[in-house]
Amino acid sequence: MSTPSSYQSNFLQLALDSQALKFGTFTLKSKRQSPYFFNLGLFNNGKLLSNLATAYAEAIIESGIEFDILFGPAYKGIPLAALTVAKLYELKPEKYGNIGYSFNRKEKKDHGEGGSIVGCSLNNKKILIIDDVITAGTAINEAFEIIKQENGQCVGCIIALDRQETTITDSTKSATKAVSEKYGIPILSIVSLSEVITILKGKIDEKDLKSIEEYRSKYGA
Repeated sequence: MSTPSSYQSNFLQLALDSQALKFGTFTLKSKRQSPYFFNLGLFNNGKLLSNLATAYAEAIIESGIEFDILFGPAYKGIPLAALTVAKLYELKPEKYGNIGYSFNRKEKKDHGEGGSIVGCSLNNKKILIIDDVITAGTAINEAFEIIKQENGQCVGCIIALDRQETTITDSTKSATKAVSEKYGIPILSIVSLSEVITILKGKIDEKDLKSIEEYRSKYGA
């Protein structure tokens, strides 16, 4: 495994400081008992959001992926898209100055300009989806359907954390891998669980780290 980037280490430190990343025993939607829980909603002030946007932007830049529009599915993806597209411009204005952002309304507007898309049109554009995590893949499936209806081309998806965990319905692959294979696109992340373990060694209680490693051994893809 390559040496973690500074933006990854900074992101995880802020996740610990804000308690967006917690350790203990947490029941997930899958009913699995997880030794850690990640809640991106706790990145909820100016400092945290600015650094979060930097981490997303750095991961996108590092990937080299080419796209026209950053699309944030309602609701959690909306601020992520807006903040990250601005940060991309700050970091590399010559490359990302014309990158737009869009998000969807939960219900179509039947007055004014109408429609379900706010921001840039997706028509004939290369779209990168931004979200927090992929679990069952429900939100990402909805985003793909919206992009298809708007005649856009999805070229990838970026998330904050790849849990690298098998799904309930398929014990052979992770949710991110299943989505990647289904739509034929790369799934990028700020950090993966394996990177979390590497970066947090020596920074968190050994017992918590051991629990995460045991969980990965049981459910890891």
